[in-house]
Amino acid sequence: MGTVAHNSSEVYTSDSEKGFAINLSSSTPPELDAGAKFVLVSRGSWLHCGYHLTTSIVGPVLLTLPFSFTLLGWFGGVLWLTLAGLTTFYSYNLLSVVLEHHAQLGRRQLRFMDMARDILGPGWAKYYVGPLQFVICFGTVIGGPLVGGKSLKFIYMLYHPDGSLKLYHFIIICGVITLILAQLPSFHSLRHVNLIALILSVTYATCVTVGSIYIGHSKNAPPRHYSVRGSDADKLFGVFNGISIIATIYASGIIPEIQATLAPPVKGKMFKGLCVCYSVIVTTYFSVAISGYWAFGNQANATVLANFIGETKLLLPKWFFLMTNIFILLQVMALTAVRTIA
Repeated sequence: MGTVAHNSSEVYTSDSEKGFAINLSSSTPPELDAGAKFVLVSRGSWLHCGYHLTTSIVGPVLLTLPFSFTLLGWFGGVLWLTLAGLTTFYSYNLLSVVLEHHAQLGRRQLRFMDMARDILGPGWAKYYVGPLQFVICFGTVIGGPLVGGKSLKFIYMLYHPDGSLKLYHFIIICGVITLILAQLPSFHSLRHVNLIALILSVTYATCVTVGSIYIGHSKNAPPRHYSVRGSDADKLFGVFNGISIIATIYASGIIPEIQATLAPPVKGKMFKGLCVCYSVIVTTYFSVAISGYWAFGNQANATVLANFIGETKLLLPKWFFLMTNIFILLQVMALTAVRTIA
């Protein structure tokens, strides 16, 4: 049990056993557990909420969207990308409304574990929700430096093709950067980092879109075919694969932890933050998916950037690859920090 004061008249008491924060009038000094203390710095605005949400959801995995279209085709790709967006927006908003309702009842839930403990019981929270969260966060902590390291090595190889540095050197560098970002004192303190990450995600998505359109109109444009390849069984499993890719790129919103950073009154702020986030999602996801699939058809690779490298030469200038990979690298570091310390 612990309490934290937001102002002279409002105090929240955190009950880590029951999984919620209770609004009381008290002058007891703050004694929160480490996780609640990290998220319960409630001074954020709806714009800050939008920054956090965008960074937690939008990432370099969006570069796989043209590949998902090769498995679903034009109609299926656009359909599932739209349905997944509508479904997740509704789900995230519904979850935020439930959190608002519990806060109005005097039980402010700060984390997914708190929700699970309060709604499902301590057993489900400890043995089901907890392990799932751990696996997701662990995978992000491992995957973030790996992706960042590969981007950093690609930048290095552009200008030093015979260089002696290996991939693990760059992974270590990105791991150290993640470790430094993880020392920030609260989730709210990430707001400026996440604003930069939002700008970076829009920027590299724009670069990829422009690059795809440029290649599609150039003399080096590859032959384009939009039919779904493979046998009937391959096509069936490809549909499941394509849908899973699209579902994955939407399914990373950490609603309770982000909503806990909002300054009271919370009502309506999360919806505005979701609108900010999904305006970025619609802009980046659809532009990359449609332009990449249009330019390369069913030859789109698992990441569309690989299509920008021809068999004998780069299809775009070196500075383009340098710029795009720097943007991806920096945004991955912010994304990893959010998933690491949430």
